[in-house]
Amino acid sequence: MVVPELRAWRAARPHVVRIARTVKPHAARVARAVRPRAVRWTTPQLTAVAATAGLALAAGVVTVAGPWDSTGQRTAERDWAASRVPEGGTDHARTSDTHRTSPRPAPSADSVLTGLGGASSAEGAPAAKGLAGVLDPLLANPALGSTRTAVVVDVATGKRLYGKGAEQVQTPASTTKIATAVAALAARGPDHRIRTRTVLEPDTKEVVLVGGGDPTLTARKPADGWADLATLAERTAAALKARHMDHVTLSYDTSLYSGPGLHPMGVNDNIAKVTPLMADEGRLDRSTSGPTGRAADPAAAAARTFADLLHDHGITATAPGPSKATSRSQALASVSSPPLSALVERMLTNSDNDIAEALARQVALATGEEPSFDGDAKAIRAELKKLGLPLAGARFADGSGLNRDDRLSADLLTALLAKAGDPAHPELRSVLTGLPVAGFTGTLSARYTDAPTATGVVRAKTGTLTGVNTLAGTVVDKDGRLLAFAFLTSDAANPPVADVARAALDHTATALVACGCH
Repeated sequence: MVVPELRAWRAARPHVVRIARTVKPHAARVARAVRPRAVRWTTPQLTAVAATAGLALAAGVVTVAGPWDSTGQRTAERDWAASRVPEGGTDHARTSDTHRTSPRPAPSADSVLTGLGGASSAEGAPAAKGLAGVLDPLLANPALGSTRTAVVVDVATGKRLYGKGAEQVQTPASTTKIATAVAALAARGPDHRIRTRTVLEPDTKEVVLVGGGDPTLTARKPADGWADLATLAERTAAALKARHMDHVTLSYDTSLYSGPGLHPMGVNDNIAKVTPLMADEGRLDRSTSGPTGRAADPAAAAARTFADLLHDHGITATAPGPSKATSRSQALASVSSPPLSALVERMLTNSDNDIAEALARQVALATGEEPSFDGDAKAIRAELKKLGLPLAGARFADGSGLNRDDRLSADLLTALLAKAGDPAHPELRSVLTGLPVAGFTGTLSARYTDAPTATGVVRAKTGTLTGVNTLAGTVVDKDGRLLAFAFLTSDAANPPVADVARAALDHTATALVACGCH
């Protein structure tokens, strides 16, 4: 028997393939980094994938590219949905086999896939009055705190449909990462790769490990497509042996960045020292995201690990110390990160502060500003100004949003999202594809579990600091329109309960999904 969800997917597939073909060059690049696994589909999994595909299909209306596989489905989401067998899907009725903590059923495939033609639907975009009738009461929830601003934009046209304190700037918390992502992609391009290399100083036995600013460099196995120290050590050892060298002096170079490496918030489990050389973000455990203890000097720790890896390949190295490669040094080996678009996606999905600050440094390096917190801020603002974005009152103090001195408006955040969906800016697509998916990925994986209409359909960047709760992203409404939204709330005097405030914001985004609002 062919389930309705599969029939809907098959019906939509020719359209999806057409979209995929328009972004084939990007797809090929990402496919090399994210190879799909062979999976056996169950009915709930198929439906869950159809749900997550909904926004991608709707985004296709405005030529939103992304990491598509040959069927047009986002490879990462397909694999993720297939792996979540115990976490339910869409059977539209819980059974004894469905885990109690599972997300509630997602919408049917046919209702989500209407997003494919939604931008030209007869219903048109939601009306301002209708949106106000739905959103005003929700944003008035005292659980959100004393200050609340919001904007909703129709991505296909760029038209603002709803505004509440639209130009008022607030502390955006981690939604700042949307601005960092756009600036980095605009300055460097989605295909840019960050290189970590080794060089040999002439007439010496000094090998220098040169940090290039890759925050995703790993010392773990398997490397899962990220640049890894083990490969660099193997290549370096081979180059040294070709020179008949098996004993070297090891140094490491972090001179690419300037200014203080410690974030203004101080030592904190949410971020390592910002340095152009680190492995696994200086984490002291096996985690790959979220807060955890960090090495006091991530560069020195990475260099020590590299020395051990060289030893595994027959090269004895001294205990490493800081140095700087000279212009006369000879290249030995290098490894490169995945494309910048992949780094942006990982940063947004996991709200990764280390990647965010590294991407901010990339903006500064690309534009000739000093690669420091101050220089990054100037460079990000300059890049966004080139894109014609509304920057009145905006202030950038870092790339991650951990700094409370950041100030952004709901108007700017929605403009950033709309720009990422603009057919004239395909280089920005990974800003949309990297947003966490409600009930499925990243910082939204455990949210929206009681909102079946939003599961797989809301994609949004979260933001939380004490007294600050924000949410900015995209939804497909019930008429198939792709909408960008930003909700910024705060209360310094009486900080809201974070979990309650987040739930209120999730409820507000869910209301957009169900709202035709004509």
